[in-house]
Amino acid sequence: MKIRSFLRRYFLLCPIRHILTILGAAFIAVYFILRDNKSAMRAIYRGLTKPYHRLMSKVCGIFGFSVAEVLIYIFSVGIIIYIIYCIVSLIGKPEKGKTAIRLVITLLCSFCLIYGGFCILWGVYYDTSSFEEESGIERRLISTEELYSVTHYFTLLTNYYADRVERDENGVFAESREEIFDSSQKLYLNTEITFPCLEGEELRPKAFSLGKLLSYLDFTGFFFPFTAEANINNHSPSCMLPSTIAHELAHQRGVAKEDEANFVAVMASLDSGDDVYCYSACLMAYTYLGNALYSADYDAWRENYMLLSDSVKTDFMYKSEYWKQFETPAATVSNTVYESFLESYRQDLGLKTYGACVDMLVIYYLDAANAVNDASVMN
Repeated sequence: MKIRSFLRRYFLLCPIRHILTILGAAFIAVYFILRDNKSAMRAIYRGLTKPYHRLMSKVCGIFGFSVAEVLIYIFSVGIIIYIIYCIVSLIGKPEKGKTAIRLVITLLCSFCLIYGGFCILWGVYYDTSSFEEESGIERRLISTEELYSVTHYFTLLTNYYADRVERDENGVFAESREEIFDSSQKLYLNTEITFPCLEGEELRPKAFSLGKLLSYLDFTGFFFPFTAEANINNHSPSCMLPSTIAHELAHQRGVAKEDEANFVAVMASLDSGDDVYCYSACLMAYTYLGNALYSADYDAWRENYMLLSDSVKTDFMYKSEYWKQFETPAATVSNTVYESFLESYRQDLGLKTYGACVDMLVIYYLDAANAVNDASVMN
């Protein structure tokens, strides 16, 4: 009886928060219990997650600003104010035990709801059919020769599109950021015909107003599952802005894995025929392919790098200089936390997952690369 009475008094201290904590914990438990059951994950995805995202993307699409950003600010400020209030209460008021319990339950409730929400609204994406399975593009081991061929192909493509974009007096990529955002709504029209699994709403991504803050955290963008918005760091180098948008829109269309989102971003951008998006996608593809070739065959990498035009090298240099100023402890901590987040959803490569798109790029573009490279040799 004493235990029951204690639990009743404990529950009545903040009953709503206790109920919400239990609800969030239930979401977490359901996800981790069923995550190996692909049929169950697919049922949750089709019956709850996807319909929710379709609804929220339309609702939040009404607003020109990022609803996610507003919610993040409100929650962050609210938690800080509440913690300060509780600390003051612990110092200056009686019944400190009840105040401490309410504080702990509030923080636990917040964690359970947020993480539980991520599990149901995002985690299930990792445990349903992947883009690789839906598209039929099967991964396999690739040879250094194949890697070289596709890297060379993208070297030529990058040079080609580098001459088809606007540049400033210093030779740096200078396309209008607003026009880049506007063009994104039609980006997937051609790709979703070839791959129906990528069908989705034609939505405009949202620019994160405090983009510089995201740069300090080493983020170029993120998909926010609670509002189904693709949020973009509009402060980062504009040459990579289109490929970042394409990547986050891939997440918005249900591609969860980072390597697959990178591949889809490149493919959709090239399929779109938009010179600006094509150039940025080629920069992204060359970066990952070049890094892989550098490790596999330095001389082959150097040969390709020397072929890059001055315009491309200028954009790479500008991008590198931009990110150097944000090499801070905050970025290190952010990357550590995000890597743990990826690993919790069984992305065992962590941040290296982004670079794992290389094999898909090589497999998908190998025939085109060989044809172009053979034609170059003949000429």
